Amino acid sequence: MALHRVNTDDYQQQLDQKVARLREAYTPYTDLQPEVFPSPPSHYRLRAEFKMWQDGGRVDYAMYKQGEYKKPFVIEEFTVGSERINALMPPLLDAINGSEILRKRLFCTEFLTTLSGDALITLIYHKPLGEEWEAEVRTLQERLGVPILGRSRKQKLVLERDYVIEKLDINGRTYQYKQVEGSFTQPNGEICRSMIGWAKSCCEDKTGDLLELYCGNGNFTIPLAENFRQVLATEISKVSVNAAQENIAANGVDNLAILRLSSEEFTQAIDKVRPFRRLKDFDLDSYDFSTVLVDPPRAGLDADTCAMIARFPRILYISCNPETQLENLAELTKTHRIKRFAIFDQFPYTDHTESGVLLVKK
Repeated sequence: MALHRVNTDDYQQQLDQKVARLREAYTPYTDLQPEVFPSPPSHYRLRAEFKMWQDGGRVDYAMYKQGEYKKPFVIEEFTVGSERINALMPPLLDAINGSEILRKRLFCTEFLTTLSGDALITLIYHKPLGEEWEAEVRTLQERLGVPILGRSRKQKLVLERDYVIEKLDINGRTYQYKQVEGSFTQPNGEICRSMIGWAKSCCEDKTGDLLELYCGNGNFTIPLAENFRQVLATEISKVSVNAAQENIAANGVDNLAILRLSSEEFTQAIDKVRPFRRLKDFDLDSYDFSTVLVDPPRAGLDADTCAMIARFPRILYISCNPETQLENLAELTKTHRIKRFAIFDQFPYTDHTESGVLLVKK
């Protein structure tokens, strides 16, 4: 089945199969039935990247099967993509094919959209972008009503802005996020809302302070801050840290601090292995951490970070790779038991899914 065109009639069956497989995999660590959060069957993906296939003076959106990069599949529809992406694809392609300046040496197009209707288009080239290109794109921006930016080697040309603004309604409150082009954002907006809502429910009426590692642009951090006295969060990406600072201000959060540190560096800092200049204004001993939230990359937690978070009374672990989460649970369940278990269908019609566990000290 081609991922750009899906049969939604198969959705529940494939979700049931994924849940059954994961339920069996987690059996050594919990007998809980998972809380399952399904995705919309179509138009769920807020980001898309297409290669641009140049042939006979025309360009088309294209995808490639893994390992078959000389055989493109021309894309005329993208049912997994948001409705906003699908609405923008035809007029953008018509404009590109109607302009040699826009078409020539264009090799990739990216769309970034939001549940709240914002959108951004990135055109990526194998050529320098000059005044003629900028003039063409400014006209196209006005026609589409969407900001467009250009990229080529060592060049990023921002004509209006390089971000979108997402607004997520969660439990009766709206949270606003600046999402910067090229930085990480959750691809499935509705599942993102479900994940935040589930994480908040795991932290209701909790006392003490929250530590979050891998906080990104504050996606989880900002909504969870209202459940704790103080929150300290870390993130290694400078772009994400800057966006998180803006998101903190935009949402009026006053009990949250962000540190630009990796999880390994924070582990060294809290264990007083070595000092960090970025921590000179922070007194880690003033925090009373009752809960730690981790949402690591696919590689999962390194051994030192895993050992460090095992000292916390409560661990909220959200994973984009259940295989590495299971490896970490082999250690974490020596000191903690799983109190809640969730499955989030972030990537329908694929083998990938996301999982969440709440662990409490034995």
